[in-house]
Amino acid sequence: MHIHILGICGTFMGGIAVLAQQAGHTVTGCDANVYPPMSTQLEAQGVRLIEGFDPDQLALKPDIFVIGNVVSRGNPLMEEILNRGLPYISGPQWLLENILHDKWTLAVAGTHGKTTTSAMLAWILEYAKLNPGFLVGGVPENFGLSARLTELPFFVVEADEYDTAFFDKRSKFVHYRPRTLIINNLEFDHADIFADLTAIETQFHHCVRTVPGNGLILANGEEESVARVLARGCWTPVESVSSTAGWHAGEIDAAGSFDVMLKNERLGRVQWELLGKHNRHNALAAIGAARHVGVPPAQAIEALAQFKNVKRRMEIRGVVNQITVYDDFAHHPTAIATTLAGLRAKVGGARILAVLEPRSNTMKLGAMKDQLPTSLAAADLVFCYGANLGWDAAAALAPLGAKAETHDDMEKLIQAITRQSRTGDHILIMSNGGFGGIHQKLLDRLA
Repeated sequence: MHIHILGICGTFMGGIAVLAQQAGHTVTGCDANVYPPMSTQLEAQGVRLIEGFDPDQLALKPDIFVIGNVVSRGNPLMEEILNRGLPYISGPQWLLENILHDKWTLAVAGTHGKTTTSAMLAWILEYAKLNPGFLVGGVPENFGLSARLTELPFFVVEADEYDTAFFDKRSKFVHYRPRTLIINNLEFDHADIFADLTAIETQFHHCVRTVPGNGLILANGEEESVARVLARGCWTPVESVSSTAGWHAGEIDAAGSFDVMLKNERLGRVQWELLGKHNRHNALAAIGAARHVGVPPAQAIEALAQFKNVKRRMEIRGVVNQITVYDDFAHHPTAIATTLAGLRAKVGGARILAVLEPRSNTMKLGAMKDQLPTSLAAADLVFCYGANLGWDAAAALAPLGAKAETHDDMEKLIQAITRQSRTGDHILIMSNGGFGGIHQKLLDRLA
């Protein structure tokens, strides 16, 4: 079958392309501003990419068009598909019907930590020789690619609550029908499509309704939002992940290693260098989910000692003159605060310079601008790129006083960071986009 993917360079749709190619389909696709790293990954897989959404692409005569959620009404190619009555389907629905329908699906949902937890879970299953397929919203360094199809029954999918397509406003994860479901956490996000937290909870409830009675839900036991979701109806056994009960961490050392506890039983010790409560929570959920498919916790704990994390999760991009530059995907205030806390635990009293691009749709709308000063409080200096926002970033960060600067010009932003940097500093760059290549530009300037 020939499928043509609209919006192919997004992480999810690019993963769909990889899976379709590995399944033996002919795959082509298009996007606006075809860009790496997904473009290079797809081209290496032999996927033909087309720039833009010109209706001339109908001449390819694919059997079906797979539509990404970046495509909206008014898109010229989509309008012509509709006018001609050609067959089309959303990415999540295609995934269910062609990949997941006969798999044991392990889905990882939540506002934060989906990618990292999915990567941990896939690696644990790989270490246990279960050879899982997976679709992750990033590039797990243990695998070097974001998606893989195998013949074995287990498939790990990052389960996003963002909507499916312009013609299907349910969350993506409603399509996945998992047997094992992790709900890491649940906060308000995606202000462009959700009116409030209750609307998001409804979508999570819809997902819970699809998990069978012989499945398992690993749920954050410390968030009222998750408790409300489960209280609306749950027909599946639930195991809690928390600080003190169910799956929880026991003794923790300064390097990040911790004991794995289930109720009152110590199951082993994760020896690794990842820091922060969020990473321990992610690991515990992954260990619990892997146990559901038969991986002994002791083996999962061994696997995590060799876990290499995901690109753009506290990834060191370079060290110049003893100044370390990190790249991180954090863009929600909670994720920003958590990421800073993890780095602070690592570097102690050394200076942290936080560099933020408020790029997500929620951030651009300003729905969470009032939470930013608190989320950035652990940084010694804060630099914000304020271009293309519908709100005043300088005013929002005013509670931070003199330690915060806002610049609308990229060159001036880089100059300001360079001017303030000194030996021993840690520069943490946070954005859910490419941030104009600021990482390398800053490293070059610091050199």
